[in-house]
Amino acid sequence: MIHYQPFLERLASTELAEWAEQLPNIIANGLNEQRYGDLPRWKNVLQQLPEWSAGKIELNQSAISIQCNSSIDKQALLAFAELLKGLHPWRKGPFDLFGINIDTEWRSDWKWDRLKNHIQPLQGRNVLDIGCGSGYHCWRMRGAGADLVIGIDPTPLFICQFFALQKYIQDPGVTVLPMGIEQLPKKLHFFDSTFSMGILYHRRSPFDHLLELRDTLKPGGELVLETLVIDGDEGEVLVPEDRYGRMANVWFLPSCPTLAGWLKKVGFTDIQCVDVTVTSIEEQRRTEWMSFHSLQQFLDPNDPTKTVEGYPGPKRAIFTAKTPG
Repeated sequence: MIHYQPFLERLASTELAEWAEQLPNIIANGLNEQRYGDLPRWKNVLQQLPEWSAGKIELNQSAISIQCNSSIDKQALLAFAELLKGLHPWRKGPFDLFGINIDTEWRSDWKWDRLKNHIQPLQGRNVLDIGCGSGYHCWRMRGAGADLVIGIDPTPLFICQFFALQKYIQDPGVTVLPMGIEQLPKKLHFFDSTFSMGILYHRRSPFDHLLELRDTLKPGGELVLETLVIDGDEGEVLVPEDRYGRMANVWFLPSCPTLAGWLKKVGFTDIQCVDVTVTSIEEQRRTEWMSFHSLQQFLDPNDPTKTVEGYPGPKRAIFTAKTPG
């Protein structure tokens, strides 16, 4: 079901051994059934997953793929799909589990394709993925050769989705922990690469978040930052009056020159904007695996270049930056 012991044993042999001793209490708090009333139902889904043996596992393609060593009859596959739908909504992916295509809300592979050729090679690196959701990008990082990948996300549903895959992949070099960045040790300076994708605009203090990101990295480590931006010159920032794209927790949308200045101010070097892309309704949309409202319902039906509130529609930039060596 949800088993962290192989990962904790792996972590105990690193510089994070002291933190590994604290993690069981952090995990227990993050998966507290009294706080999260749906958690027993999601755990029940994990308990019912079939004991199939994984054959070929693909972590370095668009859909994270697990194949079976033997044939599976159609009825068993249909029952498997219904179990997985008990972990709805699936937001980040896609995944292909034993022939079941989990068509997630986000085509997260498109984001990966936009950044993968602009970042430092991940081979042998220790990597942190903040706000990782179900762990899709964590698997891609591992597939790209990372030695250790730690994803953090405080949403218990996403933890259960991650362990639905981990049940079959069984890789102690990858995990997703039920926690936020505030629960990381201060001034960690452990990771070679830290990813923060789709998080900055949810933070009330963008500078505090950038400082937290900086302090996770070793000297010379690389930050990969992806966030919503607006068109504009240095100093321009959109602060939504209330909601943005029907999201209540959006605080700051900087222009790219402004964000570059923020990164410089907190001490990052070699700052580069490597991609700017308008988010399309093909990249973020409703599917049978995420049937709630999605991007199309968040845009002005008469002018899809704007949100329903009248702000510029979502445009996302990817920055890379380094800590001083």
